[in-house]
Amino acid sequence: MNTTTEKAVLTDTETLKEVVDCLKENISINTQSDYQQTDLFNILVGTASRADTVENTAATLKNSWTGRNIRYHLSKFKNFQELEKELNQSLITKLPRRIKKRKHKLALDLNLIPYYGKPTEQEQDYIYRSQAKNGTCSFFAYATIYIIAKNKRLTIAVIGLKKSYTNVAIITYLLDKIQSLNLKIKTLYLDRGFYSSSVIRWLMALDIPFIMPAIRNGKTGGINQYLKGQKSYKTTHTLNKDKDNEVTFSLWIVCKYLKGNQCFYFYRGKSSRQ
Repeated sequence: MNTTTEKAVLTDTETLKEVVDCLKENISINTQSDYQQTDLFNILVGTASRADTVENTAATLKNSWTGRNIRYHLSKFKNFQELEKELNQSLITKLPRRIKKRKHKLALDLNLIPYYGKPTEQEQDYIYRSQAKNGTCSFFAYATIYIIAKNKRLTIAVIGLKKSYTNVAIITYLLDKIQSLNLKIKTLYLDRGFYSSSVIRWLMALDIPFIMPAIRNGKTGGINQYLKGQKSYKTTHTLNKDKDNEVTFSLWIVCKYLKGNQCFYFYRGKSSRQ
């Protein structure tokens, strides 16, 4: 007698419906009917998942909506902070129960969208300045915090960045967003955009285990002094010469070989004092 085990599979259609239903429950936007609201979110989710335009997505879905009509409804969102609050609520409403009240690996990412031209008065506060990329130093930017589980990402909070926000403020905001979930941090991973003495000192003060790439500046000094030998090793490094702003932390130099060429990767963690 043969027995078969069927594995549950969530189809694209079912996934889309779950996402749209979640958005409808948490994000308030006025349309003439519930059907129109469903159409609007279908197009927006489709546009985002395909990295396409709203016009192309609407045409592909054979929908009566036009790009002008969609943008008209999007222009109804006047309160960005309220929209951000609703988006964050939608992210946590569908979290599996097994996620809450447990220890996880968490990661913080900075995401920069190149901005060109002259910003409007409404946009001005959200033009984030950073290192030049794609021909500009101006960006729309947002930061996310997500759980890393079984090589998958589960985003649990997002924040749109104003030009006045410091990296410490961004981290504090995102960590505060997960407090209600009672998550414990096994390790916090941060991208290189957070590399600074103020961030390192803050995470050390919070006693949070963390890992992020160290930035190599210039051809001599700094991290360059550790690029020696053919083996990976651990050392300590002091960032900033200013005594009032310096910080000492553990630094891992990871030596790898890629297609016969020697490469170094730099990681850093908690202070050597701890």
